[in-house]
Amino acid sequence: MSLWMILPVSLPVFTITGIWLVYAMALYNQHVCPVHNWLYNDSCEELLPLQRGPVLCCTLDNIPLISKCGTLPPESCFFSLICSTGSFMVMLIGLLRYAHVIEKHQNCVLNTAGLSTAWICAAGLIMVGNFQVDFAKVLHYVGAGVAFPSSMLFVCLQSALTYRLAKTQGEYRMGHLRVGMALLALIALVLSGVFFCQESFALQHASAIFEWIYCMLIMLFYGTFAFEFGGMSGDTLMVLSRGGGGGGLEGGGGGGAQSFSTSENKTEVGGGVSNQHHQPESLSML
Repeated sequence: MSLWMILPVSLPVFTITGIWLVYAMALYNQHVCPVHNWLYNDSCEELLPLQRGPVLCCTLDNIPLISKCGTLPPESCFFSLICSTGSFMVMLIGLLRYAHVIEKHQNCVLNTAGLSTAWICAAGLIMVGNFQVDFAKVLHYVGAGVAFPSSMLFVCLQSALTYRLAKTQGEYRMGHLRVGMALLALIALVLSGVFFCQESFALQHASAIFEWIYCMLIMLFYGTFAFEFGGMSGDTLMVLSRGGGGGGLEGGGGGGAQSFSTSENKTEVGGGVSNQHHQPESLSML
Protein backbone atom coordinates (compact mmCIF):
# COMPACT_ATOMS: atom_id res chain seq x y z
CA MET A 1 0.00 0.00 0.00
CA SER A 2 1.44 3.34 -1.10
CA LEU A 3 1.40 6.46 1.04
CA TRP A 4 0.15 8.39 -2.00
CA MET A 5 -3.26 6.78 -1.48
CA ILE A 6 -3.74 8.80 1.70
CA LEU A 7 -4.14 12.08 -0.19
CA PRO A 8 -7.19 11.26 -2.33
CA VAL A 9 -8.82 9.40 0.55
CA SER A 10 -8.28 12.24 2.99
CA LEU A 11 -9.95 14.82 0.72
CA PRO A 12 -13.51 13.41 0.89
CA VAL A 13 -13.09 12.51 4.56
CA PHE A 14 -11.93 16.01 5.45
CA THR A 15 -14.37 17.99 3.31
CA ILE A 16 -17.52 15.93 3.92
CA THR A 17 -16.89 15.81 7.66
CA GLY A 18 -16.07 19.50 7.64
CA ILE A 19 -19.17 20.73 5.83
CA TRP A 20 -21.41 18.56 8.01
CA LEU A 21 -19.73 20.11 11.03
CA VAL A 22 -20.44 23.56 9.61
CA TYR A 23 -24.08 22.58 9.08
CA ALA A 24 -24.32 21.30 12.65
CA MET A 25 -22.90 24.55 14.00
CA ALA A 26 -25.26 26.65 11.86
CA LEU A 27 -28.22 24.54 12.99
CA TYR A 28 -27.18 24.82 16.64
CA ASN A 29 -26.95 28.60 16.31
CA GLN A 30 -30.34 28.61 14.49
CA HIS A 31 -28.88 30.19 11.38
CA VAL A 32 -30.41 27.63 9.00
CA CYS A 33 -33.49 25.45 8.89
CA PRO A 34 -33.04 21.68 9.50
CA VAL A 35 -32.69 19.57 6.36
CA HIS A 36 -35.52 17.26 7.45
CA ASN A 37 -37.97 20.16 7.94
CA TRP A 38 -39.90 21.03 4.78
CA LEU A 39 -42.28 23.52 6.46
CA TYR A 40 -41.54 27.24 6.23
CA ASN A 41 -43.24 30.32 7.60
CA ASP A 42 -42.69 33.55 5.70
CA SER A 43 -43.94 35.79 8.50
CA CYS A 44 -41.97 34.13 11.31
CA GLU A 45 -44.72 35.08 13.76
CA GLU A 46 -45.87 31.59 14.68
CA LEU A 47 -44.06 28.41 15.48
CA LEU A 48 -44.36 25.61 12.96
CA PRO A 49 -46.03 22.38 14.18
CA LEU A 50 -43.05 20.12 13.50
CA GLN A 51 -40.44 22.39 15.04
CA ARG A 52 -39.06 22.33 18.56
CA GLY A 53 -37.62 25.25 20.47
CA PRO A 54 -38.55 28.87 21.06
CA VAL A 55 -37.28 30.57 17.85
CA LEU A 56 -37.06 27.84 15.22
CA CYS A 57 -39.14 29.66 12.62
CA CYS A 58 -37.78 29.11 9.11
CA THR A 59 -37.89 31.55 6.20
CA LEU A 60 -36.40 31.52 2.74
CA ASP A 61 -33.31 33.11 4.27
CA ASN A 62 -32.79 29.96 6.37
CA ILE A 63 -32.65 27.41 3.56
CA PRO A 64 -29.79 25.00 4.43
CA LEU A 65 -27.68 25.62 1.36
CA ILE A 66 -24.01 24.92 1.95
CA SER A 67 -23.19 28.58 1.42
CA LYS A 68 -25.89 29.63 3.89
CA CYS A 69 -24.50 27.28 6.50
CA GLY A 70 -21.13 29.04 6.26
CA THR A 71 -22.37 32.63 6.17
CA LEU A 72 -22.37 33.76 9.80
CA PRO A 73 -19.71 33.29 12.49
CA PRO A 74 -18.51 31.12 14.07
CA GLU A 75 -19.28 28.54 11.36
CA SER A 76 -18.13 30.92 8.61
CA CYS A 77 -14.57 30.69 9.97
CA PHE A 78 -14.55 26.90 9.69
CA PHE A 79 -16.23 27.07 6.27
CA SER A 80 -13.50 29.35 4.94
CA LEU A 81 -10.81 27.07 6.38
CA ILE A 82 -12.38 23.95 4.84
CA CYS A 83 -12.77 25.54 1.41
CA SER A 84 -9.21 26.91 1.38
CA THR A 85 -7.67 23.63 2.51
CA GLY A 86 -9.89 21.63 0.16
CA SER A 87 -8.93 23.80 -2.81
CA PHE A 88 -5.25 23.18 -2.13
CA MET A 89 -5.85 19.43 -1.96
CA VAL A 90 -7.83 19.56 -5.21
CA MET A 91 -4.92 21.32 -6.93
CA LEU A 92 -2.45 18.77 -5.58
CA ILE A 93 -4.53 15.74 -6.56
CA GLY A 94 -5.12 17.17 -10.04
CA LEU A 95 -1.39 17.77 -10.49
CA LEU A 96 -0.43 14.28 -9.31
CA ARG A 97 -3.08 12.69 -11.52
CA TYR A 98 -1.68 14.66 -14.46
CA ALA A 99 1.86 13.44 -13.75
CA HIS A 100 0.71 9.87 -13.14
CA VAL A 101 -0.95 9.65 -16.55
CA ILE A 102 2.21 10.92 -18.24
CA GLU A 103 4.41 8.51 -16.29
CA LYS A 104 2.37 5.38 -16.94
CA HIS A 105 1.04 6.20 -20.41
CA GLN A 106 1.57 9.46 -22.28
CA ASN A 107 0.26 12.99 -22.26
CA CYS A 108 -2.92 13.87 -24.16
CA VAL A 109 -5.50 16.61 -24.52
CA LEU A 110 -7.83 15.00 -21.99
CA ASN A 111 -5.07 14.90 -19.39
CA THR A 112 -4.15 18.57 -19.87
CA ALA A 113 -7.81 19.60 -19.82
CA GLY A 114 -8.34 17.63 -16.61
CA LEU A 115 -5.51 19.48 -14.88
CA SER A 116 -6.85 22.83 -16.07
CA THR A 117 -10.40 22.19 -14.85
CA ALA A 118 -9.13 20.97 -11.46
CA TRP A 119 -7.18 24.18 -10.91
CA ILE A 120 -10.07 26.35 -12.12
CA CYS A 121 -12.37 24.53 -9.70
CA ALA A 122 -9.88 25.17 -6.88
CA ALA A 123 -9.86 28.89 -7.68
CA GLY A 124 -13.65 29.03 -7.60
CA LEU A 125 -13.73 27.09 -4.34
CA ILE A 126 -11.45 29.65 -2.69
CA MET A 127 -13.82 32.44 -3.73
CA VAL A 128 -16.84 30.55 -2.42
CA GLY A 129 -15.24 29.98 0.97
CA ASN A 130 -13.83 33.43 1.54
CA PHE A 131 -16.65 35.61 0.18
CA GLN A 132 -19.82 34.84 2.13
CA VAL A 133 -23.07 35.04 0.21
CA ASP A 134 -24.73 37.55 2.54
CA PHE A 135 -21.82 39.99 2.54
CA ALA A 136 -20.21 39.61 -0.92
CA LYS A 137 -22.97 38.07 -3.02
CA VAL A 138 -21.53 38.90 -6.45
CA LEU A 139 -18.09 37.47 -5.76
CA HIS A 140 -19.61 34.46 -4.03
CA TYR A 141 -21.83 33.68 -7.01
CA VAL A 142 -18.92 34.20 -9.40
CA GLY A 143 -16.92 31.64 -7.43
CA ALA A 144 -19.85 29.22 -7.39
CA GLY A 145 -20.35 29.75 -11.12
CA VAL A 146 -16.73 28.78 -11.65
CA ALA A 147 -16.46 25.91 -9.15
CA PHE A 148 -19.62 23.95 -9.97
CA PRO A 149 -19.34 23.70 -13.80
CA SER A 150 -15.56 23.15 -13.72
CA SER A 151 -15.87 20.37 -11.14
CA MET A 152 -18.55 18.72 -13.27
CA LEU A 153 -16.34 19.01 -16.34
CA PHE A 154 -13.41 17.56 -14.39
CA VAL A 155 -15.23 14.36 -13.44
CA CYS A 156 -16.45 13.94 -17.04
CA LEU A 157 -12.93 14.35 -18.43
CA GLN A 158 -11.46 11.96 -15.89
CA SER A 159 -14.14 9.38 -16.62
CA ALA A 160 -13.35 9.54 -20.33
CA LEU A 161 -9.61 9.41 -19.58
CA THR A 162 -10.08 6.34 -17.39
CA TYR A 163 -11.73 4.46 -20.25
CA ARG A 164 -9.10 5.60 -22.73
CA LEU A 165 -6.23 4.32 -20.61
CA ALA A 166 -7.94 1.19 -19.25
CA LYS A 167 -6.25 -2.12 -19.99
CA THR A 168 -7.22 -4.42 -17.13
CA GLN A 169 -10.60 -5.52 -15.89
CA GLY A 170 -10.14 -3.54 -12.68
CA GLU A 171 -9.47 -0.36 -14.63
CA TYR A 172 -12.63 -0.86 -16.69
CA ARG A 173 -14.64 -1.38 -13.51
CA MET A 174 -13.22 1.85 -12.12
CA GLY A 175 -14.30 3.54 -15.33
CA HIS A 176 -17.85 2.22 -14.88
CA LEU A 177 -17.91 3.50 -11.29
CA ARG A 178 -16.70 6.94 -12.29
CA VAL A 179 -19.19 7.25 -15.13
CA GLY A 180 -22.01 6.32 -12.76
CA MET A 181 -20.87 8.90 -10.23
CA ALA A 182 -20.53 11.52 -12.96
CA LEU A 183 -24.07 10.89 -14.20
CA LEU A 184 -25.51 11.12 -10.69
CA ALA A 185 -23.55 14.32 -10.08
CA LEU A 186 -24.83 15.82 -13.33
CA ILE A 187 -28.43 15.03 -12.42
CA ALA A 188 -27.98 16.50 -8.95
CA LEU A 189 -26.35 19.65 -10.34
CA VAL A 190 -29.09 20.25 -12.92
CA LEU A 191 -31.91 19.69 -10.43
CA SER A 192 -30.21 21.91 -7.86
CA GLY A 193 -29.84 24.74 -10.36
CA VAL A 194 -33.40 24.44 -11.67
CA PHE A 195 -34.99 24.29 -8.22
CA PHE A 196 -32.83 27.13 -6.90
CA CYS A 197 -34.39 29.56 -9.38
CA GLN A 198 -37.93 28.81 -8.19
CA GLU A 199 -39.87 30.87 -5.65
CA SER A 200 -41.34 27.88 -3.85
CA PHE A 201 -39.64 27.22 -0.50
CA ALA A 202 -40.15 23.47 -0.99
CA LEU A 203 -38.28 23.51 -4.31
CA GLN A 204 -35.50 25.67 -2.92
CA HIS A 205 -35.20 23.29 0.01
CA ALA A 206 -34.91 20.44 -2.50
CA SER A 207 -32.24 22.48 -4.29
CA ALA A 208 -30.22 22.57 -1.08
CA ILE A 209 -30.47 18.81 -0.67
CA PHE A 210 -29.34 18.17 -4.26
CA GLU A 211 -26.47 20.61 -3.73
CA TRP A 212 -25.30 18.56 -0.75
CA ILE A 213 -25.59 15.36 -2.79
CA TYR A 214 -23.62 16.90 -5.66
CA CYS A 215 -20.76 18.07 -3.46
CA MET A 216 -20.47 14.72 -1.71
CA LEU A 217 -20.41 12.87 -5.05
CA ILE A 218 -17.64 15.12 -6.35
CA MET A 219 -15.57 14.63 -3.23
CA LEU A 220 -16.06 10.86 -3.36
CA PHE A 221 -15.00 10.95 -7.01
CA TYR A 222 -11.68 12.48 -5.96
CA GLY A 223 -11.34 9.64 -3.47
CA THR A 224 -11.40 7.07 -6.28
CA PHE A 225 -7.95 8.27 -7.39
CA ALA A 226 -6.57 6.14 -4.58
CA PHE A 227 -6.91 3.28 -7.10
CA GLU A 228 -4.25 4.84 -9.36
CA PHE A 229 -2.18 6.49 -6.66
CA GLY A 230 -1.50 3.11 -5.08
CA GLY A 231 1.05 2.44 -7.82
CA MET A 232 2.76 5.82 -7.70
CA SER A 233 6.37 6.35 -6.67
CA GLY A 234 8.90 9.13 -6.41
CA ASP A 235 9.46 8.92 -10.17
CA THR A 236 6.11 10.65 -10.64
CA LEU A 237 7.54 13.85 -9.22
CA MET A 238 10.42 13.57 -11.68
CA VAL A 239 7.88 13.82 -14.49
CA LEU A 240 6.78 17.18 -13.10
CA SER A 241 10.38 18.35 -12.72
CA ARG A 242 10.93 17.64 -16.44
CA GLY A 243 7.96 19.84 -17.27
CA GLY A 244 5.67 16.95 -18.18
CA GLY A 245 7.07 16.78 -21.69
CA GLY A 246 8.53 13.31 -21.59
CA GLY A 247 6.60 10.14 -22.21
CA GLY A 248 5.89 7.46 -19.64
CA LEU A 249 7.12 3.97 -19.17
CA GLU A 250 5.08 2.88 -22.14
CA GLY A 251 5.39 6.11 -24.07
CA GLY A 252 8.20 8.10 -25.59
CA GLY A 253 10.26 8.65 -22.43
CA GLY A 254 11.86 5.22 -22.60
CA GLY A 255 12.62 5.67 -26.29
CA GLY A 256 15.14 8.41 -25.62
CA ALA A 257 17.04 6.31 -23.12
CA GLN A 258 16.95 3.34 -25.45
CA SER A 259 18.28 5.33 -28.41
CA PHE A 260 20.98 6.81 -26.22
CA SER A 261 22.16 3.41 -25.07
CA THR A 262 21.96 2.08 -28.62
CA SER A 263 24.17 4.90 -29.88
CA GLU A 264 26.69 4.13 -27.16
CA ASN A 265 26.75 0.48 -28.19
CA LYS A 266 27.28 1.50 -31.80
CA THR A 267 30.16 3.74 -30.75
CA GLU A 268 31.76 0.93 -28.80
CA VAL A 269 31.33 -1.52 -31.64
CA GLY A 270 32.64 0.98 -34.13
CA GLY A 271 35.61 1.72 -31.92
CA GLY A 272 36.42 -1.97 -31.69
CA VAL A 273 36.34 -2.43 -35.46
CA SER A 274 38.58 0.56 -36.09
CA ASN A 275 41.09 -0.71 -33.57
CA GLN A 276 41.22 -4.02 -35.39
CA HIS A 277 41.98 -2.21 -38.69
CA HIS A 278 44.69 0.01 -37.22
CA GLN A 279 46.49 -2.79 -35.40
CA PRO A 280 48.04 -4.46 -38.54
CA GLU A 281 49.22 -1.06 -39.86
CA SER A 282 51.08 -0.39 -36.67
CA LEU A 283 52.78 -3.81 -36.89
CA SER A 284 53.90 -3.18 -40.50
CA MET A 285 55.40 0.14 -39.50
CA LEU A 286 57.45 -1.60 -36.83
